[in-house]
Amino acid sequence: MKFAVLVFPGSNCDIDMYHAIKDELGEEVEYVWHTATDLSGFDGILVPGGFSYGDYLRCGAMANQSNIMAEVKKAADAGKPVLGVCNGFQILTEAGLLPGALLRNTNLKFMCRTVQLKVENNNTLFTNQYEQGQVINIPIAHGEGNYYCDEETLQQLKANNQIVFTYSGENPNGSLKDIAGIVNERGNVLGMMPHPERAVDALVGGADGLAVFKSIVKQWRENHVNN
Repeated sequence: MKFAVLVFPGSNCDIDMYHAIKDELGEEVEYVWHTATDLSGFDGILVPGGFSYGDYLRCGAMANQSNIMAEVKKAADAGKPVLGVCNGFQILTEAGLLPGALLRNTNLKFMCRTVQLKVENNNTLFTNQYEQGQVINIPIAHGEGNYYCDEETLQQLKANNQIVFTYSGENPNGSLKDIAGIVNERGNVLGMMPHPERAVDALVGGADGLAVFKSIVKQWRENHVNN
């Protein structure tokens, strides 16, 4: 399986994403600059965290205007897995690939620490290597991670089982209903605020995030290799 790690001016988690795929999974991966206009050669798209364009206007707003985002939308429409983490989640909401928005943390502070997440839906291509209800430890690093959507959207998320991760025990940012990660209705686009790519090796504090990437690869192989 071949992954693209998108790189915007201000991305700072692209190297972590690359490491998770190449060194931990042993899969193919390439960096793709935001000016690129073709993602057809990739099987999965990773939109990393950071501060794209310095978070000017709104987090992810300027990144959404980059050439590459038209190709990300094509990839999503084609059913390819698209994962956006932290700023990547913000970019995906700006692009309309996921509903809702990310607001300032309720304490108005940037937070960087490990939190507990509960796996609310393990029947997705991003979570099939977790147990339903499993609690995992994943780092956060954000100032605008407070997920919000209107009541109608919230009910749709619940009805379609699109809420994939919630904060367990402590809600660090005030996110609506403790939401930490959601998928689109089709299930091939995931946005999450915590950083699974920073939790892929016990040497750096834990490997609970590695199953996100293992899940993607497992699903892809079942669909493309074993058929």
